[in-house]
Amino acid sequence: MENILEITGLCKRFGSKRVLDGVTLAVPESCVFGFVGRNGAGKTTTMKSVIGLLRPDGGDITVCGERVTYGGARTNRFIGYLPDVPEFYGYMTAKEYLSLCGRIAGMKRVDIRERSDELLRLVGLEGEKHRIRGYSRGMKQRLGIAQALINRPKLLICDEPTSALDPVGRKEILDILKDAGRQTSVFFSTHILADVERICDRVAFLEGGKIALCGDIEDIRKKRSDTAVEVLPENPADLARLAERFPAGEVSGGCFILKNASRQNAEELFGFLLENHISLVRFERKEPSLENMFMEVIGE
Repeated sequence: MENILEITGLCKRFGSKRVLDGVTLAVPESCVFGFVGRNGAGKTTTMKSVIGLLRPDGGDITVCGERVTYGGARTNRFIGYLPDVPEFYGYMTAKEYLSLCGRIAGMKRVDIRERSDELLRLVGLEGEKHRIRGYSRGMKQRLGIAQALINRPKLLICDEPTSALDPVGRKEILDILKDAGRQTSVFFSTHILADVERICDRVAFLEGGKIALCGDIEDIRKKRSDTAVEVLPENPADLARLAERFPAGEVSGGCFILKNASRQNAEELFGFLLENHISLVRFERKEPSLENMFMEVIGE
């Protein structure tokens, strides 16, 4: 699979502060990629470097195989970009604004009209006739995604697209990004790990100016050793039998919990339950969450 975006050894310093220290990652085709880090970690710095708004102190960036250059990046013809706080001409309607964006992108009038209608349906603004100045934050984010997709980019970059939205607005934006990922690669930054778990194929954790963990979400989970099996027996008296048979486990909150459980451990535990006719309310294998992994990465 071809990589749409490749970042190799990216470094950036502001005064005495080294914000990026050798960041390396790749975003494949048809991928929704979550770029995770706490506030101030350097996510926006990375994204502005990708679109040529910042001059890196070192490293290379390529988009669709072409090298990004500061100030006049021709590679931006492959990119759609949504900043964390998008700005619009408030006196325009959504359709008027998309028409302007299409003309700036050099699109034909008929293509602009068809693409605008398609994108307004995608982001749920097809029936909206009001001026943009009256839009809510969520509506502006949705319009921002539409303008970023107007010229059918190979890569959609979104900087903290859900950070200031309520739960309903977050869900709407995530659904739109997931749908957009069927047509283009999506690279979005966030510190909201639940958003990444919901829609992303791959993730990278940025910490201390470096990529601390990167890969397919499912592959990362499989490599972790902190998978737990939780058993809730119907009869609380069976908890003592389980603790005696599996001394590595613990009893907590009326459940028997076996931490760092391999598949074999889980099978042995389940076999014991069957052999001893222990009735269950719940038997659950809990995969490690991205939140647990991230807290481990940042040392908290």
